[in-house]
Amino acid sequence: MHGVRSPRVQRAGALPAVGTLVNQPAYSALVADFGRERVIEAIRAQVEAERRAEPAGDEERLNRVETRLRAEAAPRLRRVINASGVILHTNLGRAPLSRAALDALAVAASYSNLELDLATGKRGERAALLSAPLTSLFGAESALVVNNNAAAVLLALTALCKGREVVVSRGQQVEIGGSFRMPVVMRLSGARMVEVGTTNRTRAADYEEALTARTAALLRVHTSNYTVSGFTETVSLREMEEIARRHDLMLIDDLGSGATEPIAGEPTVADSVAHCD
Repeated sequence: MHGVRSPRVQRAGALPAVGTLVNQPAYSALVADFGRERVIEAIRAQVEAERRAEPAGDEERLNRVETRLRAEAAPRLRRVINASGVILHTNLGRAPLSRAALDALAVAASYSNLELDLATGKRGERAALLSAPLTSLFGAESALVVNNNAAAVLLALTALCKGREVVVSRGQQVEIGGSFRMPVVMRLSGARMVEVGTTNRTRAADYEEALTARTAALLRVHTSNYTVSGFTETVSLREMEEIARRHDLMLIDDLGSGATEPIAGEPTVADSVAHCD
């Protein structure tokens, strides 16, 4: 009795080796454009696809490998039309950049005085390029630009509150885009979160009653991506400032997507700076 050889085994055995293909002139040209490692990965993926299905001809295999490589190397960011009705749309890149912003990006894309003090010719500090305009604009004592607000809160909590307690309203335990959750940010900073009040109602007395010798700061978190309405009560930033000053504590404000100018009830940076540390 003779065994029957599987057609799939025959097809798999007929496939060329990856090492053989990558050294052929046509694939060597791809290596020059995309690098040897990427070409080998693309060939390996194509051979595996043929092993599961049908073998391709030499020219078709080359075209598929090249198509895969070009697709992987192509820019992922594409221009789209915002027909959502939301002008500041996070998923669509928020606001379009102004002409002035685009001009500034063009300067940053070339040689610039990023860390060069033009007045003295000595090394400068990159943060100083923005700190002066920001302190002047908002009346702050100092300013530092970081990647996003979650990063700013993490740095502030780590530097000022690590190993101590931070009091925050239970109704302000937010999660923003990118899965940044306030409890997680607090834990990563090394500070201990103390929740007060309820989801819909938090009073000044709730903050007062939660203070201990280990309290380092009060934290206000702006619920920028949702609202709680109806039977609610919150403590204003001014009231929180009074509590913090009375007990010699810091007041930190997570402003979220606040505004530079009053608009649609959003808290402003100037108000935050006026009341907080």
